Amino acid sequence: MNSRIRTKKTPVTLLALSIGLALGATANAQQAGSATDLDTVTVTGYRASVEKALDIKRGEAGVVDAIVAEDIGKFPDLNLAESLQRIPGVVITRDAGEGRSISVRGLGPDFTRVRINGMEALTTVGAGDQSGGTNRGRGFDFNVFASDLFSQLIVRKTASADVEEGSLGATVDLRTARPFDYDGFTFAASGQGSFNDMADKADPRVAALIANTFADGTFGALLSVAYSERQALEEGSNTGRWANGPSNGGFSPDSPFAEANSADVFHPRFPRYVQMEHEQKRLGVTGSLQWKPSDRTEISLDTLYSKIDADRDEHYIEAISFSRSGTGKPQTIVRNGEVRDNALVYGEFDNVDIRSENRHDEWSTEFKQVSLNLDHRFSDAFQISGKLGTSRSKHENPVQTTIIMDKYDVDGYSYDYRGNKNQPIINYGVDPTDPNGWQLAEIRLRPQSVDNDFDTAQLDFNWNISPGFRLKGGVLAKNYTFSTVELRRASELEVPGFDGGSLIVPPEYTQQSGLKGISGSPSNWVVPDLDAVADLFDIYGNSGSFAVAPRLNNSRSVEEKDRGVWLMGEFSTDLGSIPLSGNFGVRYVETKQESTGYATIGGVPELTTTSRKYSDTLPSFNLVAEVAPDFLVRLGAAKVMTRPGLGFLTPGVTVAVAGGARTVGGGNPNLDPIRATNVDLGFEWYFNEGAMLGLGLFYKDIESFVQTTRDVRPYSSSGLPASLLDGTGATVNDEFTFSIPLNTPGGELHGIEANYTQPFTFLPGKWSNLGAQLNYTWVESKIQYLNGQGEPVMKTDLTGLSKSSWNATLFYEGEVFAGRISATNRDDYLTQAPGQEVGFNLDGYHGMTGTTVVDASVRYKISDALELSLEGINLTNEGSDEWVYSPLTGRLPLQYTETGRQFLLGVRYKF
Repeated sequence: MNSRIRTKKTPVTLLALSIGLALGATANAQQAGSATDLDTVTVTGYRASVEKALDIKRGEAGVVDAIVAEDIGKFPDLNLAESLQRIPGVVITRDAGEGRSISVRGLGPDFTRVRINGMEALTTVGAGDQSGGTNRGRGFDFNVFASDLFSQLIVRKTASADVEEGSLGATVDLRTARPFDYDGFTFAASGQGSFNDMADKADPRVAALIANTFADGTFGALLSVAYSERQALEEGSNTGRWANGPSNGGFSPDSPFAEANSADVFHPRFPRYVQMEHEQKRLGVTGSLQWKPSDRTEISLDTLYSKIDADRDEHYIEAISFSRSGTGKPQTIVRNGEVRDNALVYGEFDNVDIRSENRHDEWSTEFKQVSLNLDHRFSDAFQISGKLGTSRSKHENPVQTTIIMDKYDVDGYSYDYRGNKNQPIINYGVDPTDPNGWQLAEIRLRPQSVDNDFDTAQLDFNWNISPGFRLKGGVLAKNYTFSTVELRRASELEVPGFDGGSLIVPPEYTQQSGLKGISGSPSNWVVPDLDAVADLFDIYGNSGSFAVAPRLNNSRSVEEKDRGVWLMGEFSTDLGSIPLSGNFGVRYVETKQESTGYATIGGVPELTTTSRKYSDTLPSFNLVAEVAPDFLVRLGAAKVMTRPGLGFLTPGVTVAVAGGARTVGGGNPNLDPIRATNVDLGFEWYFNEGAMLGLGLFYKDIESFVQTTRDVRPYSSSGLPASLLDGTGATVNDEFTFSIPLNTPGGELHGIEANYTQPFTFLPGKWSNLGAQLNYTWVESKIQYLNGQGEPVMKTDLTGLSKSSWNATLFYEGEVFAGRISATNRDDYLTQAPGQEVGFNLDGYHGMTGTTVVDASVRYKISDALELSLEGINLTNEGSDEWVYSPLTGRLPLQYTETGRQFLLGVRYKF
């Protein structure tokens, strides 16, 4: 087998790569002298999956990386996103410790398209607010699926005419198993017990596959099932962003500590500890029928079903005063404090309002896909293929309830960030575990849903005109529908019998909460008993003050009808002694877009629909030159596009008030797509069986970008009617964050990928069972960001871009024992630019601290059919650490959480 995989090289591993080159040369010599012996070697396990992935890579004209299951139901990782992070240039973001979405070469989830069995699909889930909340964008949430359902992942980093448009970063192809993949009757089953050391909970995980072929191999059927449960505990701290003293926080001008009232001194808006308990159940089923009535015709029917159900409970205790303007309440008095780099990192206060929250979420995402495929060969030279299918992702969050109780004007409150910024010391001035004296403040009801539907019809031809040239082409019709609805109460402050602070919460309507997995100060506090309060007021009756109605900015839809045609030539020839192959072609696509949402017209919200049409012509070119045996040079160039984010396309303007957050959001349904020109240059040396060394260079000229500009100013300056604030508790003099999406100047993105893969077959004895995979990616971009007036304020990296990332895997594949250990690293990256801090300079931004995650697994074969396994995930207990940066203050903490380590003990049987 001679295969190639894209290799990425990291400066940290230059020495290892050099050694690999020398060892590889020695292995080549050994291989040349014992070719007959090598032909008898059967490669199995993880090493076999690596070699299959290299075969896929080498056989493609463009830059492609792949991950292949070692065997039935033996995908390298438990989560698809966590598998993809092993690929050069791919980094992931996590939710509750589990991989959720990916970024490729510095471009975030919205710039990556995902196809399942050849058809574009989109799945979205819910999450806590600090993890991005419910996904209403174009980014794919991989945690909907168990990895056991898939046999192969392919990441296409360069474009070609035969792959549909929509990606600036990559197109990810997920493939489920089919019966013709196996030889006759096949059955495999596995079971695992999973334990999370922070949650101190154990959960089951099971999977099974059965497949068979009939009628002399002309008909096949397959069914696979995967089910898992997961309980996770996520704990940490949160500052709720930072604000400056005089414009936010309500500091009294008579406070003894005068520095706190300086315009250049900033404080946390609501310092607090965070506890989130996650429970989820995930079921996945695939089915496939294949029929080959003749040697010229093959028909397949593939189905995929997945459902994830989740509950989440969030408990907080915080000082809410610091996020208020002070109007209508006694102003907070700063008794003492310490300022470091313009940040009030320690403070003692009087007249502080203390808040306790209990939030409960119940959500589910159900995904269904059915696709029918036909391949027919009219002759040895001409064939056609067709595809017809539909998919639907339905996310429902029927329960998102928050009960809030306050204690007002507390003296003796203090916070201290001078030690560990992720574990502040907080003194609430009262006993936080005392259930007496709390007043009911808010009851929030925010049920919501998100639907994503695709209907696809495709017809292609493949014409072998001559031995060195093949012409391909086709047409594609795709209808995509996105819709979302969020419901809210007219006034979340309104409670029967509550007249602005007179309703005292009886102690029996509270419950104790506290940190379990980490230490904190305080470690315990009282929260409202959500079930008891819900029963008391019948809050789910949808009547009276608890009736819910659509929230205007999140009740919207987008429909897109894409019609495309493509033509591509594939060639194979020689330039002197150098074999050349590749493709060139063009894809033309027309998009008809219809956006529906609420716009403010004459001070009254009205449902509005806007339509537009645009088209793109996307040429592409890929060339592979075998300049020496087993040494390839790749060159690719293409025009690419990504459609604007769904949240940007809503017409009109919406005003929202949630606690201390006040926002005015505007849409722009006339946004142009984000377009770019991509160029790739790659060098790949397949110096041994299953071994490869490669270097790739890539450049993207992003011609335009879509940016949400943010500007903080009084509501009265907007020109919007005051009536839109009715029932919110806000006034026209309050400061709001105004957000408007615009097409802005783009910028350049360029980078390097390096990759080294080698089984150490040259080593003596059992050492020859060792092997390694190393890759490194460096990316840099400069995107022009604007302020709320459309003026340039900073030119810096794309959000979500880690300049440096690497992955290192050491594996061992023996006849009885197998194991591997992997470390995955990504640098710091931005999450928002410019930042939205009240009073901050507009060249500030939000970012995440980079992580290094270590995973390991071992397998032991009891017999050819029976195997035991032990796996460990996030063995270093990496946390999620987000911060805000301003030239005035440097880095300040935003939020930090940990989710612990996960261990799985399992057994697998294959017949």
